[in-house]
Amino acid sequence: MAVIITGNADPKEAQAYVEYLETKYNRKLDKLDVQIDGDFADLNYTFSHVPFERIRRITGYLVGTMDKWNNAKSAEEADRVKHSLGGNDEMEQL
Repeated sequence: MAVIITGNADPKEAQAYVEYLETKYNRKLDKLDVQIDGDFADLNYTFSHVPFERIRRITGYLVGTMDKWNNAKSAEEADRVKHSLGGNDEMEQL
């Protein structure tokens, strides 16, 4: 997808800013607005969306999903003790 470039910079200079930002942040630009004011350049930019998958630590493994686990590992996950993150829950008395 092409970058949408707006503003008052000439196209060659705007393309140089696109290459600079994509190299610096190692991400693809979606939009770039370049406003030239004398010796200063004001860059307003938006990067393309980067999809990500949530990773959790379950039973000692870093996983995104459990769909490839065998029955034994799925049973281990179902039997584990789940801890709350706070609140006024009292501690279990042993």
